[in-house]
Amino acid sequence: MLSEPRAGRLTAWGNALLAGLVSPDDAVLAIVGEDAVHRVEGLPVESAPVGLTLALGRLRTLGVTGLRLALPAPGHPLGLSGPPEFNARALDAEQAVVCYGASFGLVPEVYEAGPEGDVHVEVVWHVLPVREAPPADVPSLGEAERELAEALREATELLTRLDVAGAGPVAEAAVDAYRARAERGREVLAPGYPPRAVRVLELAQRVGTLIVVATESGHGGAVSASEMGARREALRPVERTARRAQVAAYNSVVEERERGVR
Repeated sequence: MLSEPRAGRLTAWGNALLAGLVSPDDAVLAIVGEDAVHRVEGLPVESAPVGLTLALGRLRTLGVTGLRLALPAPGHPLGLSGPPEFNARALDAEQAVVCYGASFGLVPEVYEAGPEGDVHVEVVWHVLPVREAPPADVPSLGEAERELAEALREATELLTRLDVAGAGPVAEAAVDAYRARAERGREVLAPGYPPRAVRVLELAQRVGTLIVVATESGHGGAVSASEMGARREALRPVERTARRAQVAAYNSVVEERERGVR
């Protein structure tokens, strides 16, 4: 939850490019981030992988007017609409981009190469057909914000009860990491996103921090196996809420367009 998914960057900056708010060079630079290179494979009429700039232009000519993020997990096809082949690939990658305006989806495949200490990352986006249907289980921004506020209260109460909120240096480091990311939060979503989407994404990241604190800070006060199991079970719906909110934030531009809100 604390790291921005590659499919999130493609969704946000692809939407900004499609809306004419950023240049192709700026969009591609933001999407690639710290990776070495991104290529797109499986585009109609392209017999070989192509670069992101050409791919985004080709998708526009094919009728794509917006992009949506999907963050599926086992038992929770968040943001997906089928068919099964695409859903399975997206679930394996734990992320995908679904096009709006044309029936295509993109799933990233990540490759690492190079010696230890000098590893570079290459990403191939596989273009696959998708079903034209509403994405699964994506809330509106308003719903996501309300759900997150409740989830944050529940998570804080749970971690306090289990003595995890004060679990020492690891917890402090996780909170510091969140604060650093929150300072950069307005750089995550690209131009054209409403302020509420930024706010929802930042809150989702905060909830994600608490989940990391609970799962990476050792046993804290939960000294028994039963208490550890109770912690995992209690945090599962909180994590699900945070993922739903993250998707709602990235997809807000397309959702507002569908409702005719600009």
